[in-house]
Amino acid sequence: MRAVVDTELWETVAESLANGSWTLLGLWGEQGVVHMAVLDEPASDLAVISLNCPDGRFPSVGRRHPPAIRLERAIWDLFGLKPTGMPDARPWLDHGRWGLHQPLGGRRPALDVEPYPFLPVEGESLHQIPVGPVHAGIIEPGHFRFTANGETVVRLEARLGYVHRGLEGLMAGADLDHAARLAGRASGDSTVAYASAFARAVEAALDVRIPFRAAWLRALMLELERLANHLGDIGAICNDAAFALMHAHCGVLRERVLRAAGKAFGHRLMMDQVVPGGVGLDPDNHGLEALAALVDEIRLRFPPLVELYDNTASLQDRTVATGVVTPALARQFGVGGFIGRASGRCFDARKAFGGAPYRMLTFDVPVLEEGDVDARVRIRIREVEQTLSLITQILERLPAGPVRSEIPRRAGEGIALVEGFRGDVFAWVRVDRTGAVLRGHLRDPSWFQWPLLEAAIEGNIVADFPLCNKSFNCSYAGHDL
Repeated sequence: MRAVVDTELWETVAESLANGSWTLLGLWGEQGVVHMAVLDEPASDLAVISLNCPDGRFPSVGRRHPPAIRLERAIWDLFGLKPTGMPDARPWLDHGRWGLHQPLGGRRPALDVEPYPFLPVEGESLHQIPVGPVHAGIIEPGHFRFTANGETVVRLEARLGYVHRGLEGLMAGADLDHAARLAGRASGDSTVAYASAFARAVEAALDVRIPFRAAWLRALMLELERLANHLGDIGAICNDAAFALMHAHCGVLRERVLRAAGKAFGHRLMMDQVVPGGVGLDPDNHGLEALAALVDEIRLRFPPLVELYDNTASLQDRTVATGVVTPALARQFGVGGFIGRASGRCFDARKAFGGAPYRMLTFDVPVLEEGDVDARVRIRIREVEQTLSLITQILERLPAGPVRSEIPRRAGEGIALVEGFRGDVFAWVRVDRTGAVLRGHLRDPSWFQWPLLEAAIEGNIVADFPLCNKSFNCSYAGHDL
């Protein structure tokens, strides 16, 4: 599953990423070692390679493959491992507040630049607009530095890392149950996806087969999480285009999903219900009936909202041809979820690595080529329809039986890739014989999505940034970890 390689092979893999043969899934470190996960999309095959760094250095992947740049900056911040030849040596997670304390070890030399050195932009009649990190709304912190010519954005550069919690450091040494709870809190809107990825990585490490019913219940929770978030996003995007009616109606439907999830699984977000070995709660008939009624209600109320979106010219004026991500850029960054599928990248971990029950269920993966805000809305709409079908199939065919297997106490290492609502969530974990986590790593899809937001807004007007940003809906917490 994981191979230790030499510098020459490491650079060969980096070259394969750069020429598009493979897709970068993750890049992370630990004391004296750096790891890289890659995906062979046509073969649906994952691989993890590791490079020992006795001198505290490793060849930069970002030098050849830009999607790796921010990941390398984070590795240098967290572990003091310097990517040689890196094109951008600025700190990423370290905002100059860590002092002598380093959460996971290592210490990079501080840059003698204050404040943060945003990239320069040259040209006539340019001005900068700083936004954040504290925002007017109740959202997480992030700083956005716009360079504009009049109303037209020439460059956007984001500064993130404000909600870094040292999650991987907290996970090291934790028992599996506590580590699973930490994983489920990486990004609250994707708690099921993160918990599922962590649990599946543990199960792969320890060669554990979960009960059939547990696998189906996990899929049910994943689809409920996808449904709630897509409904909320569709409404929020329309709200940022000054169409509050859609926001209100979609908000009602999202609330219906959360209430039904709470009735079935004991928590509106279904937090802590996916655990290593299976699931923590088996819904009773009343809970399952609530989910069936939910599907009937949304199938009745959602199509008129889609028609309303289609027939509102003021919405189309704001969303069509706004914030375009080209298929080439989506492919280069291996961007997942509705962002990738709106820009022609047909990848869905449920199809590629879903296992039970997805291989036994019927569903399509919608793909568009336009890559604009409208395409990202329409992908969400199609995925709502597919998710309603999946929930119905699961409820109709849900097998009986136990919902949790015993986790043995032995050492192991495993990986997993799970399709969350935002895209693919990657997890890697190493456990010891006592059942404690030696190291764990979680990678949010937002690592590869945030940079594309910067590209998407260029050439658009400043007033379209909230619309573009909402159509991406990247996670701050999941990215910063």
